[in-house]
Amino acid sequence: MKALILSGGKGTRLRPLTYTGAKQLVPVANKPILWYGIESIVSAGITEIGIIISPETGEEVQKLTGEGDRFGAKITYILQEEPAGLAHAVKIAQPFLGDSPFVMYLGDNLIQNDLTPFLNHFQDKQLDALILLRPVENPSAFGVAKVDQTGRVLELVEKPAVPPSNLALVGIYYFSPEVHQAIARIKPSERGELEITDAISNLLDHKNPVEAQILEGWWLDTGKKDDLLSANQILLDSELQTAIFGELDRDSQVVGRVKIGQGTQLINCSVRGPVIIGENCHLENCFIGPYSSIADGVTLKDVDLEHSVILQETRIEGIQQRIVDSLIGRRAQLGTGRPRPKALRFMVGDDCHIELA
Repeated sequence: MKALILSGGKGTRLRPLTYTGAKQLVPVANKPILWYGIESIVSAGITEIGIIISPETGEEVQKLTGEGDRFGAKITYILQEEPAGLAHAVKIAQPFLGDSPFVMYLGDNLIQNDLTPFLNHFQDKQLDALILLRPVENPSAFGVAKVDQTGRVLELVEKPAVPPSNLALVGIYYFSPEVHQAIARIKPSERGELEITDAISNLLDHKNPVEAQILEGWWLDTGKKDDLLSANQILLDSELQTAIFGELDRDSQVVGRVKIGQGTQLINCSVRGPVIIGENCHLENCFIGPYSSIADGVTLKDVDLEHSVILQETRIEGIQQRIVDSLIGRRAQLGTGRPRPKALRFMVGDDCHIELA
């Protein structure tokens, strides 16, 4: 069994942040989104992993993620020149996949569930495809499946105007090698892409065994700012354990579950968890409220922050009004010359310099 993780695409819904970096590397609870998928795959016993990368961000993904040693896996990187569809990604990965069954995992997805029970069902039933589904309020925004009471898939439609159900396809699929033949039989859609839903529909047309299972735990597609902040909140709630490695002066206090990395210094700060603060940060005269993640090398002075994600080496000074619901990119600089009357919300890309006057 192998795995194929998709870490290409342009990340248009997270711009301006993804103009300068891969959306799958944006950290959630101070860990790249992509790494959660790798860890989940490895925990299911799959250690041969191919990662689809793009020309724009592939080098960054390879540099940060490495060859897989840290995960106990072997990673092969596969370049997709253009984002021509999920089925196209499988097509160009065929030399890596060979005749092996595989799990395909969209690299910007996060799920609560263990992958192992789904893998066991796929193998025990000798299926050619197993898809995971989740009820959603806006099925028209997703690929949608219609299934019978036994879990047999009856119909798949990509972003339908009139959905046949409220069951959206989660970005995790299990396939046998038969999917390669199905992809060879389909043609690009109206948007010029080889759709994985068309490939699965082709398997259905040829009477291949295709089933679905309902995902009971949470599922997060982190392609938008608010979704990413929600993922950060859920992971801080469910996984964060208190660990204080940095230094706090006598005027600083920490309440609740808080993790503070080595080399980080807090001076006259109040931190109310769940909060994670990375290594080599400097915080002075700050309040850090719940559901905040602060990456390595960040400097915050005279800042009131809550429910936000701050990326590496950012510097924020003198904004005493509360910053909420914000995503601020790497090496950004924010400052103000005078007090502001309202809470502030930001989505700031890498290397920006913003001054509120």
